Amino acid sequence: MIKLIDVLNSPAAVSSGGGQKVFEMIDQSFQKKETVILDFNGISLLTSAFLNAAIGQLYNKYNSDILIKLLKLENISNTDKMLLKQVVERAKEYFKNKESQDSIYKDSLGDE
Repeated sequence: MIKLIDVLNSPAAVSSGGGQKVFEMIDQSFQKKETVILDFNGISLLTSAFLNAAIGQLYNKYNSDILIKLLKLENISNTDKMLLKQVVERAKEYFKNKESQDSIYKDSLGDE
């Protein structure tokens, strides 16, 4: 079990750096085919930046079936579930069409 409040030493899960730390913990367990319980108990502030880093980027390495099977969430509020759903939908779309998305991004910045 990953207790976010203990990993982050804070009730605020807001930074992508904190999310990256959680992502690495989840990824290590997934590589061993271990189920991960992500416990949101005590988390009073949650941002998409954190969720993108912690969970969104899992969709670059794992398919939805694996994530549904191995990642369990506990003590997450309904509001935070809605935010997570948005993050997951964007991550799925982005990683499904990564080359196309990167091309659009580069074109908008004028990069070749």
